[in-house]
Amino acid sequence: MLKQIFNVILNDPLSIPMRIWNELVIIWITKKHNVEVDGKLILNGKPLLDIRKGSYLSLGDRVTLNSRNQGYHINMHSPIKLFADRPGAQIRIGNNTRIHGTCIHAYELIEIGNNCLIAANCQIFDGNGHDISFPDVENRINTIGVSRPIKIEDNVWIGADSIILPGVTIGNGSVVAANSVVVEDVPSMVVVGGNPAKIIKDGSISKEH
Repeated sequence: MLKQIFNVILNDPLSIPMRIWNELVIIWITKKHNVEVDGKLILNGKPLLDIRKGSYLSLGDRVTLNSRNQGYHINMHSPIKLFADRPGAQIRIGNNTRIHGTCIHAYELIEIGNNCLIAANCQIFDGNGHDISFPDVENRINTIGVSRPIKIEDNVWIGADSIILPGVTIGNGSVVAANSVVVEDVPSMVVVGGNPAKIIKDGSISKEH
């Protein structure tokens, strides 16, 4: 152990304060009564956690929450934001999933599976914020919208700057190309892209060389 500490001090002395900071943040997170961490939590920078009374956050083993731009391969404009602001709202993130600088806002339920990759600057939210309110548009500002749960199954890769809208399920192993807007369910083992996102490759019938 002493040898490892000595090597870190010699090779990367600036990492010591960040490591200590990350450990303190992990302790802060695990002490919250409505946050469950089932195993090791890997942090890089401090996420914005707003899990309000009556809501719940579950983090599986070896979940990575990256909120630091340094060392990340594209520019990240904000730290991770995990926001559950209504009674009964839940965010559930599975084992070995990595999330970078993304906003996840649950009105009702957002489930993210195991081994998922979510790149920077994505927006995942299960509520509309406001009703359309036609024809009573003057009242739109007073509405709070409706919610529909989001489910992201295992092994999904979501590219940078993508938006996942309410009610969507993304099937096992699928890929969402960068800058996509997903408005409807995505089957397993496909690549989708665009606004609105459409299937551009079917991985279940193609062979990689």
